[in-house]
Amino acid sequence: MEKYLYLFLDISSFVVPFLFSFEKKWMNFIRFWKPFFSAIFIVGFFFILWDIYFAYQNVWGFNDQYLVGFRLFKLPLEEWLFFLLIPYASNFIHYSLEYFFPTIKLTKKVTQGISILLFMVSFCVFVWNLDKIYTASSFGLFALLMLFQILTQWEYARRFYLSFILIYVPFFLVNSALTGMFTDSPVVYYNNDENLGIRVGTMPLEDSFYCFTMLYSSVVLFEYLRRKFNYPLSIKN
Repeated sequence: MEKYLYLFLDISSFVVPFLFSFEKKWMNFIRFWKPFFSAIFIVGFFFILWDIYFAYQNVWGFNDQYLVGFRLFKLPLEEWLFFLLIPYASNFIHYSLEYFFPTIKLTKKVTQGISILLFMVSFCVFVWNLDKIYTASSFGLFALLMLFQILTQWEYARRFYLSFILIYVPFFLVNSALTGMFTDSPVVYYNNDENLGIRVGTMPLEDSFYCFTMLYSSVVLFEYLRRKFNYPLSIKN
């Protein structure tokens, strides 16, 4: 049964948020399925290409012991599903918090200050580690996202910075399971020559910045799409 571990992690992360999306007394979140899935697919396509390239460059790999066995472009089926199911579940948490706690958000000044600090730190890490492809790409993309946030001052960050603290808990548990915290060997293994070698539990530090960039990018795109196609701009509407 261990060959279903990664698949189990994907599905178990997704199923509860997905089922609650159909709950009509509260958010009825499924009404946003077109812009939400569109945002996830568009952003996920970029990250899938990144994933494929890194797999071919042996920046990371996947342990067949915990996989069902089907691969496409060196990525297992479970990894393809990851980029659809995990962003859905993660950002559902963000919008649930917006629905149930609409007044909880950072001030514009604090949000801008956090964005500037995150940009400065991530940009410095990027510049100092150009020889490490995973470090440079994950921190570089994060720094670019923070630069756009500073320049545009997207309103969504006022909530998402807080939401990500809660999102990070299940993300940490899932990624820890994938990187060997609960198994004899990791499901996903890394070439440590291409990262900082700093671990949060068992996962590389870079994974946290990779995760934020993917999730917040899909939130920004979702918000753009629901405005463009005249969807309700409030989760409560």
